[in-house]
Amino acid sequence: MSKSSAEFHYQALTPDLILDAIESLGIYPETGLLALNSYENRVYQFRCDRGQRYVVKFYRPERWSNAQIQEEHDYSQELLEAEVPIAAPTRIDGQTLFTYQGYRFAMFPSIGGRCFEVDNLEQLEAVGRFVGRIHQFAKQRTFQYRESLTLQSLGVDSIEWLKQSGHVPTGLEQAFFTIVEQVYDKASALWQPQYDAIRLHGDLHPGNILWTPTGPSFVDLDDAKSGPAIQDLWMMLTGDLGQRRMQLETLLEGYEEFSYFDTRQLALIEPLRALRMLHYNAWLSRRWQDPAFPMHFPWYAEDKYWEQQILAFKEQLAVMDEAPLSLVPY
Repeated sequence: MSKSSAEFHYQALTPDLILDAIESLGIYPETGLLALNSYENRVYQFRCDRGQRYVVKFYRPERWSNAQIQEEHDYSQELLEAEVPIAAPTRIDGQTLFTYQGYRFAMFPSIGGRCFEVDNLEQLEAVGRFVGRIHQFAKQRTFQYRESLTLQSLGVDSIEWLKQSGHVPTGLEQAFFTIVEQVYDKASALWQPQYDAIRLHGDLHPGNILWTPTGPSFVDLDDAKSGPAIQDLWMMLTGDLGQRRMQLETLLEGYEEFSYFDTRQLALIEPLRALRMLHYNAWLSRRWQDPAFPMHFPWYAEDKYWEQQILAFKEQLAVMDEAPLSLVPY
């Protein structure tokens, strides 16, 4: 990430600029702009004068290239055409990616729905079926421009960034980096052998799934990348071991109606969790110059937070020393 990207913030993205950008497409908001929960980009919902509800997304400059964003858009459109219920960007005069006064943005239809219930096995099986459909389609070709989920990008790069950031309190640096390097080494060892990489949603946590009258609908392909299939499944597993095993069995029962799943990838669940923990800490550090981050994550600058992280990484290391989750009890 470039220095300018790390230090970028959205102060110039005023309500007037947002409205002007939308109206430049011939769409005229009738309601005010409702800010949706997003720290990486800026996302707003509104209803236009023709009664249609939209979501407009302004992309964080320099995070993705135009080619990477367009590839995400094209993939979304392909999934929609394959009858996968996904929030795909709206085409206007043949385009999906627009620019206004230096900001890149896209329009999406606003999808209504309620929260997906991960403890509802009927809903979970339906989600498994659709993820299986997505992955079966995804295997047909590879991403050309999107990033890959790798040990380097999530682990090595995150540790190096944190070492240079100055955000880890001096008195806790040795304890913190000792445990995170042990966690990374263990995750790296469990990553072998290499697994087939496919096109992924990339960030398929329950918050990115809406439940509609016709079933699940998937949103936010902003983190679409290449990687192992388990990445789009493991974040839906919660609770104790018995609950997670039942959820996994239910997900895969639906998934394998459409796509084969290599159960050896179950050994990647805890390494992926560890890498996500590492990446999250580095992500907050990378974005700290954006005023929205100190405002919404003030605890990141406190010693107590880093003490809790040391404990969390120790617990994660212990989990990775245990047998991986499986479909049958050991």
